[in-house]
Amino acid sequence: MNKSNTAIDPTNVIEAGPDSSVADVQQKSWKDYLVLAKQGIVTSNLITTFAGIYLAIVYTGTVFTMHLDTMIFALLGAALVMAGGCTLNNYIDRDIDHLMERTKERPTVTGRFSAKHVLLVGLAQAALGIIFLALTTPTAAVIGLIGLFIYVVLYTMWTKRTTTLNTIVGSFSGAVPPLIGWAAIDGGLHLYAWLLFFIMFLWQPPHFLALAMKRVEEYRAAGIPMLPVVAGFEMTKRQMVVYVAALLPVSLMLYPFGLVYTIVAAVLGVGWLALGIAGFKMKDDIKWARLMFVYSLNYLTILFVLMVIVHF
Repeated sequence: MNKSNTAIDPTNVIEAGPDSSVADVQQKSWKDYLVLAKQGIVTSNLITTFAGIYLAIVYTGTVFTMHLDTMIFALLGAALVMAGGCTLNNYIDRDIDHLMERTKERPTVTGRFSAKHVLLVGLAQAALGIIFLALTTPTAAVIGLIGLFIYVVLYTMWTKRTTTLNTIVGSFSGAVPPLIGWAAIDGGLHLYAWLLFFIMFLWQPPHFLALAMKRVEEYRAAGIPMLPVVAGFEMTKRQMVVYVAALLPVSLMLYPFGLVYTIVAAVLGVGWLALGIAGFKMKDDIKWARLMFVYSLNYLTILFVLMVIVHF
């Protein structure tokens, strides 16, 4: 990422020389906003939000084209609520982000944006997102607000710096995107909607604990009590395997989605569990954590995309 401050400091635009342009400055500015919003997290979660929307349409027996406006409002609302939460997370963590390699280039650390500006942007994004969700159903808006509160207040402001249970607390907010999507179409929330929620909830600990193992020294330096920092790798491995093992039967409870889904979900789940158990014999814990992290990303993407495909 470019380390210049031209995105926010007009004086630097003049100093940049004849090759600079307004378009280039604006591009850098938008990149910074995307960094604040954690674009990768928002994008991946929109996949699960869309899956919730699509499955709700299928199981309410309605037609997809009848819900185009609702779908747009739901996706925009979910994206903005998540972006707002992530931006507020950047604002709150600006005092420790410089201690971690993966966060030291955030605009709140480099000084591209003032703290006040980041706070206002985060609040505006979150508020606008809730408004968009309210245009679908009140249930979707309430779920979005609850998820936002858990992530910003219960996770970022409280448990992240005080307890190893921070990952579990964060998992509640991380599991709401498909629930928001379903609620935007059907506020009654079918059993399948809750199964999507629990799949997401159980997926998060092994995913984020793998990341915590990879970045354990950074978390230690920042004083964040992630499980690998406090209890070590062996305990973390056991916890990860427990959650992966619990995820397998929950994912298979959606067997009414058909044989293809059931077989793929079983293969993915058993494969992840096998990789998790293999970690007890691997000597390179960091390599194993990387494998678990990558597998978790592929697992979630394949599973939720498949949920949609099998219902075409």
